[in-house]
Amino acid sequence: MNTSLSAPLPPALQNNPLLTFGRGIAAYSEIKPEHITPAIEFLLKHAQDAVDLATNPNTLATWDDLAEPLEDATESLGRSWSVISHLNSVADTPELRAAYGAMLPDVTAFFSSLGQNLALYQKFKELSKGPEFTKLNRAQKKVIENSLRDFRLGGAELNDADKPRFAQIQDEQAILGKAFSDHVLDATDGFVHLVSNESDLIGLPEDVKAAAADTAQQKGLKGWAFTLHFPSYYPIMQYSENRELRRLMYEAYVTRSSELGPQYATGNIAWDNTQNMLDQLRLRDEEARMLGFANFAALSLAPKMANTVDEVDLFLTNFANKSKPYAQRDWDELCAFAKTELGLIDGVQPWDTAFAAERLKQERYSFSENELKQYFPLPKVLDGLFGVIQTLFGVKIEAADLPTWHADVQSFSVKNAKGNIVAYFYLDPYARSGKRGGAWMDDARGRRELPNGEIQIPVAYLVCNFAPPVKVDGILRQPTITHDDVITLFHESGHGLHHLLTQVSALGVSGINGVEWDAVELPSQFMENFCWEWEVLEKMTAHVETGKPLPRELFEKILAAKNFQNGLMTLRQIVMSLTDWRLHSHFDTKSVQGQAVLELSRKIAADFNVIPQPEISRWINTFSHIFAGGYAAGYYSYKWAEVLSADAYSAFEEAAKLTGSVLDPKTGSRYREEILEVGGSRPAAESFKAFRGREPSIDALLRHGGLA
Repeated sequence: MNTSLSAPLPPALQNNPLLTFGRGIAAYSEIKPEHITPAIEFLLKHAQDAVDLATNPNTLATWDDLAEPLEDATESLGRSWSVISHLNSVADTPELRAAYGAMLPDVTAFFSSLGQNLALYQKFKELSKGPEFTKLNRAQKKVIENSLRDFRLGGAELNDADKPRFAQIQDEQAILGKAFSDHVLDATDGFVHLVSNESDLIGLPEDVKAAAADTAQQKGLKGWAFTLHFPSYYPIMQYSENRELRRLMYEAYVTRSSELGPQYATGNIAWDNTQNMLDQLRLRDEEARMLGFANFAALSLAPKMANTVDEVDLFLTNFANKSKPYAQRDWDELCAFAKTELGLIDGVQPWDTAFAAERLKQERYSFSENELKQYFPLPKVLDGLFGVIQTLFGVKIEAADLPTWHADVQSFSVKNAKGNIVAYFYLDPYARSGKRGGAWMDDARGRRELPNGEIQIPVAYLVCNFAPPVKVDGILRQPTITHDDVITLFHESGHGLHHLLTQVSALGVSGINGVEWDAVELPSQFMENFCWEWEVLEKMTAHVETGKPLPRELFEKILAAKNFQNGLMTLRQIVMSLTDWRLHSHFDTKSVQGQAVLELSRKIAADFNVIPQPEISRWINTFSHIFAGGYAAGYYSYKWAEVLSADAYSAFEEAAKLTGSVLDPKTGSRYREEILEVGGSRPAAESFKAFRGREPSIDALLRHGGLA
């Protein structure tokens, strides 16, 4: 039985780009929907052959005979499927979506069966108890230990009568998650509001109007076209003096993928995610109970830092109670300002909040976000980001020429001090039709030692949705991004560094692999802190027209405004986290129906939030993080990891008192060695203590957020 892809491919598959890239980089632009089914069917057969060989009684329970060949085969399948999933997220077409959806059940079923394979589970147990185990390195041992845990969570110990239902649950969850994401994308792409009279656009920055004019032209329309993609939607909420336009866009945005979508967002009732959410929650609860857990939240904690359901609930409720007085102060200030200065006698409506906040911020700190944005051309920001990375971590980032999936996509190499390439990454910066909203880092290829002793270097995707460059007076101007966008870019680069700078050679725990979910945001949130440092911003800013760097006076203003309304923003995130947590821990999935998910979200907001809840809002119907993005019973991890990241950054603040710079290479080297390089090869708590020399403290986070 041949389990190596080094054997010649069948003639019909020899030109299939999903199979021919081997261990290299996929030729994304050559991949067509018709390539998907034959390639994945072949790789599934190849992977199943490897499983059959691994479970053969004659196969030795050793790393070289069991773990490594199995990893080879499943990685080949996983990498090709990852390419398809990535294209589905960034270059969606009806044909690609259909081909992806057709193979999703088979891929899900294979990995589900892998977790339930009792014979394979027994082989790994045999390896863990055998004489070779003590000779394995730390990373290899962790891979085996994680595998045993995942077998238990994957249903390997279920009786044969229950295993088919468990596999069916995994399949149905995958299909529902994809449908949820598709509905949100379709509802976002499906709305266009055309403005014909420029007087209706008073208050909007010129580049926003230029982008809207471009959108209209692309759609064969005359005037200014606005969509629900964030770079088009949010400037209206923030700057438009046309209250009716703000109301119209707000109502369309918050009713996407709901039963109200057809009324407010010209959507399709088929995009309503109400039942989808209930179905997903029921399946998750059933899965947890089959495995012996009280609820899905308890199941989700098995591979995380946090220990109990109550511990997480208490963490969030305590955080909410600490934040609420600051949030109430922020809201009272905003309402008073809106009434006296903006004439909103009837009170601040949901579509007024961002507008009033921007006006209050301008009055209090004498600058606008649009003014600040002019100092952040994306190429200059990238230079600054790369400068921070190179200074702290001793690497060099250079432009590369990798195959891409869109003309806007850039690629880069990461070189070590000796000039050797240790990693590659892609940057896909701009929003466009057919591209999922938000920002994320994903694994294109993981670091591992190959059977021949060579090191396979990692490759990452960094995906954002910034406003694309536009023509002003017929001239294509440099793309500028907001300071919030800068923070997003640094955040995703932190995830990227975790993946790219790992020195672990066992794939299952290299980079972000195997890192506890509630600790995986540590490196990303850590990087955000540099966006508030003068020595960093001074070097990464250049006014789009004059080329002059950010003035120190303006920097002091944005620093003073750093925690503007942070009480409200913090409380909002905690409310979202509590909603996720209690949906998976305190929600009776058997008896609920209709709008029960929405009702629970409203109850939590009523208990903890200070802003009145708009009756029309169906925000939960687009909460893709927990219904399509892997954060189910895990959204709390953003706040959990923020405690870790703020405390880790305080080490650089302490170094700055001695060296005069937070860009301290000595501290950066320790951070790289103890956090980034070890990946998931040891518990995150151990890595944090190895870097910080003690347990984490919440003090730095409260201080940074102005909540102390």
